[in-house]
Formats: sequence, C-alpha cells, structure tokens
Amino acid sequence: MNKELIINATPQEVVIALVEDKVLVELNRDKNNTNFSVGDIYLGKVKKIMPGLNAAFVDVGYEKDAFLHYLDLGPQFRSINKFLFNNIEHKSPVTSISNFDMEEDIDKHGKINQVLHDGQPILVQIAKEPISTKGPRLTSELSIAGRNIVLIPFSDKVSVSQKIQSRAERERLRSIVQSIRPKNFGVIVRTVAENSNVSDLDAELRGLLDKWQQAFQNIKNQAPKLLISELDRTTAMLRDMFNPEFNNIYINDEKLFEETKQYIRDIAPDREKIVKLYDDAQPIFEHFGLEKQIKSLFGKTVALQKGAYLVIERTEALHVIDVNSGNRTQNSSNQEENAIDVNMIAAAEIARQLRLRDMGGIIVIDFIDMHTAENKQKLYEYMKECMQTDRARHHVLPLSKFCLIQITRQRVRPETTVSTLEKCPSCNGSGEVTPTLLIIDELENIIRWGMLKYKNKPITLAVHPFIAAYLNKGIFSIKRRWKFKYLHRLKVKAANSHAFLEYAFLDKNNEKIYL
Repeated sequence: MNKELIINATPQEVVIALVEDKVLVELNRDKNNTNFSVGDIYLGKVKKIMPGLNAAFVDVGYEKDAFLHYLDLGPQFRSINKFLFNNIEHKSPVTSISNFDMEEDIDKHGKINQVLHDGQPILVQIAKEPISTKGPRLTSELSIAGRNIVLIPFSDKVSVSQKIQSRAERERLRSIVQSIRPKNFGVIVRTVAENSNVSDLDAELRGLLDKWQQAFQNIKNQAPKLLISELDRTTAMLRDMFNPEFNNIYINDEKLFEETKQYIRDIAPDREKIVKLYDDAQPIFEHFGLEKQIKSLFGKTVALQKGAYLVIERTEALHVIDVNSGNRTQNSSNQEENAIDVNMIAAAEIARQLRLRDMGGIIVIDFIDMHTAENKQKLYEYMKECMQTDRARHHVLPLSKFCLIQITRQRVRPETTVSTLEKCPSCNGSGEVTPTLLIIDELENIIRWGMLKYKNKPITLAVHPFIAAYLNKGIFSIKRRWKFKYLHRLKVKAANSHAFLEYAFLDKNNEKIYL
C-alpha cells in the first residue's frame, strides 16, 4: 500500500492529510493557538467537588473547568498526591520516585470527597480535548508516550502490545523492559517496538524519565500550570503512525519541513529522504487532488458507487448514517443481491468516513434491509474487517433485525468538520449551493446511468451557458469524451434561463426526461 502524508501549513493552522493509494483516509487540523491536547500533564486546582456525580471540576486554565471522575483518579492516586505534596513543600525537588514509598491503593468503590477537597493542587492529564460546550476530560493515571514505549509513573506493570503476533517476541520485549525500567515505573511496549534492540529501548526510556524529572525541578503551588506538553499534532501523528510502508511526506513549510526531517532522522535515519519540501505555486492540496476529495467527502450526503449514497447526520449524543441505494439499481430483479452489494460498498466507505471525520461516541448505521441471516453475518464480518485499520478504540455490534449496526468509537478530540457549501453565484449569497467543483462529476454520474435507461436514443443536456462552453471547449472536449466513453449520442445545449448550476435532460422532442 502506498502511504503518503501531505501537510499544508498556514499561519492559522496545520492541516495533515493521510493518503493511502491516492485516497484520503484521515484529515487532522492542528490550529496554532490550540492548547489542552490529549496527553498534556497539568498541575491543576480542584474548584468544586460534586458528590452526586462522584466527580470534581478542576481548573487547568481552560475557560471551562475540566471534569475528573473518581474512577479516573487511578488506584495509585494517594502515591501521586503524596509525591506532589513533597515536591511543593520541600525546597529541594524530589523528582525521583525509584526510592519513593508508595501509598496504599484507593478503594475503587470510594467517594470523591474522601480523597479530594476544594482548592487542593492535583496532577492531572488531558484524556479528552474540549468538545462542544464541555471542558477537557481529565485522568490522574499519568503516562508519557514515546515512539516505542509508554512510561507510566507510580506503577510496576509491564505490558506488551497484543498486536505483536509472535509470542516469543512479546516475551523478549517484556524481558528487556523488566531489566531496564526503574522501580515504581511501569511500561507499555507499543506495536512499533517489534524487533527493537536493548539500546534503542533504553535510550528512549531514559529520555522519557528525563522529561518526567525536568517537570518537577522547580515546581511550586502555581496551579494551573502546564508541566509536560504532548508533541504537536504533526509530530504526534508521525510518532504513532510512521512505519516502513510510508513512501513520502510532503510539506509546504520550510521550518516544519526541517523539524519533521530531523524527527525522521532521529527515529529512522535510513528513511530521511522520504520527507520532501513542496514549493510549487499551486496549493499543495490542489496539486495532490485532495481539495476535490475533501469537497466531495465532508458534506451531509456522500456519493457511493452504482448510484448509492450515504446521508450523515450529527447530533450532540450520536451520529446517524443512512445507506440509500438511490433510484438506480444494477439488478432490480434481485433485491436481496442488490442490497448486500450496496451495503458492502457502504461499509467500506463508512469505515473510511469514521477515520476521516474522526467521528466518536455512538454511531448508528441504517443499512438497506436484508432478509437472509447469511448476508447479515457477511456484512457484519466485513464491517469489522474494514474497521481494523482504525487506530481509535472501537466496538462493532452485530446487525439488529432491522438491519442496524451500532458502533462505539473512542472520542478524544472534536470531530473534523469542513464546510462544503458555497455562496450561490445567482443570488449573491442569500442561499447556498453544493460545491461547484463537483458539478461535472455529478453530471457524468447521471449520464452514465442514463445511458443504460435510454439506449440508442439521443439525449440533450441543457445547462447554463458558462457550463455549456466549458463542456464544449476544445477538440477533445468533455462532451466528446463522454460520447466515446459511453457510446451514446449526446448534445450539450446552452440555456439562458438556467441558473449557474441548474441542468436538465431533454429527449428529441425537447421534453424533460428524468435519468
């Protein structure tokens, strides 16, 4: 698979597109003024205890207080709290926890007011970025992520990613980490660490330990305060996603290009050449054909093959996706066969849409009704298979009797949204229209299906004069290419009465027909 990362840097934000075989599968926007990223560790202050929710609101510097539930304190909370108190009260910092006397774990069925009180300083980590009207979601189970390992203070557990299939390799990595980790530090070995040697893992572990210790060198009760910052979105994506399958990384900003090149040089010196600076006059997303994909993929309606389409609705609590076969079917004589055919196409696109928009929470998908248990099981298995490439934690439930599938997907940051509507050139902005960029594709899609219905019958396409001129221009015009491609007589007619994006199909008697 050909994987490429296309990075468009502007003064306001950095937009990161992951492309697989020229198809856009992920889009991330990292605004330059964005704080409170997942993974950031803060010294916060408890603002309000909520016994009814068994939770507390914590001030971490955001406009709304962050939410911390009792179950997110972690069993070692007393040890973390004691360590923080010692560092704040003592003039000399106590950054090492290797000789730290751990406290007894808190009761997992306890109450929030048994361990917290108003005004108390507390170490917390961002678990979810601010979403909609809600502030950040916090946890006190701290961790510091590296490329190969994740360091967990106040823990002695060592675990290895189950995605490493070789049991012998998992045991080898576990043994290495057990031999190099300090006391009172747990470690999670990530999938990318497979076949890593001792020196690489030890060097990364030391780096993460230094990051932890430097955060507490001169700590005082100055809450709220950022202690350990997560990497920026670009570097974090490279850390989590980079593998030998990456072919190219294109960046249109020289400073970001140098930073990314240095990062790749550090983690994979032999792959440094895949980082390339894009300096052409044409915008980088247009050059790689991404602008058109974004316009067609982020609307409320997403077109599929064979005339089918998805309708995606978003609410505060969940997302609803409706699968429609459209008014054109390939095999109208066998509805069951047509239903499974369209549903399979929709399943692959839905899995892509979840990654692309980073949709989280509860997703309900209304597939086209099927009657056989075999087809329902086939669709369920295929849906799970399509979701395997999704890095976010998720769970797919079997089809209900009404052909509904429910998916729960991890949500840690706001959903990626792109406005695809444009101001109408006819009414100068009092209304909105679908993207003009897609009008030619839309016309060709209708014509392709119309040829099956009106074989050997001449068809006239009536459009606005500007669109007609565009379709007719040149020796090898778009209209001529369509005629040869679909082997059908087609005429394009300029209609002065039509609005800019309005069109109609006419028969030989100039009567309107519906394709």
